[in-house]
Amino acid sequence: MTETRAPAQYCPYCGETNLWPHEDSHGAWSCHDCLRVFAVRFIGISGRGAAASGAAPAVGAAPAVTVDPAEPAVSS
Repeated sequence: MTETRAPAQYCPYCGETNLWPHEDSHGAWSCHDCLRVFAVRFIGISGRGAAASGAAPAVGAAPAVTVDPAEPAVSS
């Protein structure tokens, strides 16, 4: 399995696309519009067993992608 993934396309908080790699954390992104720092982490594919059996995925199932917020970097 490869460790390279597509970069974040937009900020999950403000929706802007002014994103830059965050220097302090591997895989974290800094939004220069809302000053938030976040990381997107792939957890897995949900509902695989249900899809094979023909059943619908459970209501309220966890999303396949979560956002891990971090404190915004403040530079002086």
